[in-house]
Amino acid sequence: LVVVTVVGIGFLIYWIVPGIPLIPAFALAAVLSPTDAVALSGIVGEGRIPKKIMGILQGEALMNDASGLVSLKFAVAVAMGTMVFTVGGATVEFLKVAIGGVLAGFVVSWSYGRSMRFLSRWGGDEPATQIVLLFLLPFASYLIAEHIGVSGILAAVAAGMTITRSGVMRTAPLAMRLRANSTWAMLEFVFNGMVFLLLGLQLPDILSSSLVAAEADPNVETWMLFTDIILIYAALMLVRFGWLWSMRKLSQRFLKKKPMEFGSWTTRELLISSVAGVRGAITLAGVLSIPLLLPDGNVFPARYELIFLAAGVILFSLFVGVIALPILLRHIESSDNVQQRKEERLARAATADVAIVAIQKMEERLAADTKENIDNQLLTEVSSRVIGNLRRRVDGRNDVETSMLEESLERRFRLAALRSERGELYHLRATRQISNETLQKLLHDLDLLEALLIEDQ
Repeated sequence: LVVVTVVGIGFLIYWIVPGIPLIPAFALAAVLSPTDAVALSGIVGEGRIPKKIMGILQGEALMNDASGLVSLKFAVAVAMGTMVFTVGGATVEFLKVAIGGVLAGFVVSWSYGRSMRFLSRWGGDEPATQIVLLFLLPFASYLIAEHIGVSGILAAVAAGMTITRSGVMRTAPLAMRLRANSTWAMLEFVFNGMVFLLLGLQLPDILSSSLVAAEADPNVETWMLFTDIILIYAALMLVRFGWLWSMRKLSQRFLKKKPMEFGSWTTRELLISSVAGVRGAITLAGVLSIPLLLPDGNVFPARYELIFLAAGVILFSLFVGVIALPILLRHIESSDNVQQRKEERLARAATADVAIVAIQKMEERLAADTKENIDNQLLTEVSSRVIGNLRRRVDGRNDVETSMLEESLERRFRLAALRSERGELYHLRATRQISNETLQKLLHDLDLLEALLIEDQ
């Protein structure tokens, strides 16, 4: 989709905006190709768009950011005269940069996993050190990839995708996983806010300075720039919808056994996905990265027009998204929650079966262990109580409502007990019956239990 957008929209910009040469037009099309899932979440809200659409949009935004910026790099290099454009040469260079970036990300992520295991054996499970190293992973991937001349953006994306599948987080200490999750959530909230803050701070000055430059340019009609913004946005939506529609048709015809994710989407869902492709901070950052001057000292061709058009498309896409998406999403009954509850019941029942077998094996091992010397009656009583709780999950597959009611009641009782325990701990500390260190340790244990219960709601 990025390649189609760069070529198609690039020629369109070259055709409708006489003052923009072909190569700068390709550069503008490249920065307009990535969509912004963060901006989309900001204008629509979390959970408003069905997950099957949002998942595709988020994955697309992640990969298109990298592909679009790589395309921008090529276009700027050709415009600056540091690269001679040929179709074959550009294709080979693109594949080298893209595949090299992905491989660099894999290597850095693999090295990170090995280092984490070594640090755990050598220095113990220190959560702060491990979290800091985890945060440095995308930066290290980017810098190493750029140093060897491949795509740093794709390297960071590949490292993030690899680390989730490598098993590093699965084997990480509990404290590290809990703190990392909360820290990532905080950073996501901060960065999402920063995206709109930067857009708000940059766009007014960009638009005003571009308008001044347009007024001073006798070859440019200012009102035509606004018309061009609408035409470019409409073309972007047309290309996007046409691509999705074509992929759906190809999936239905040639991939019947394993269709694409959007192979069964309705036309309305394709339209939602098209309008949801808003532009945001990546587009703004990309167009502002275009150099001011060429190597010979001349001004980069039509730079202010490129910036004005990119900023205008960002604002117009957000404006259309704010108005059109709520209308398109009206009366859409999302089955996400129903499907998620169904999957949760299936997973809980499956894990309960495995857990029961593990407990039975452990009971047999402890009963035969002469060193432990555990009373068989006590062993049977404890294991039976734990297995009984697990069997309720398995039986819940047949009596869903009763199982859910039992779990809800048990959760409420446990939460009430935990909160009363917390109050008593503060009372014991106030009466100086326990130390502050004891209070903090026990409160931490209660917080972990309460977080587990609340997360299950």
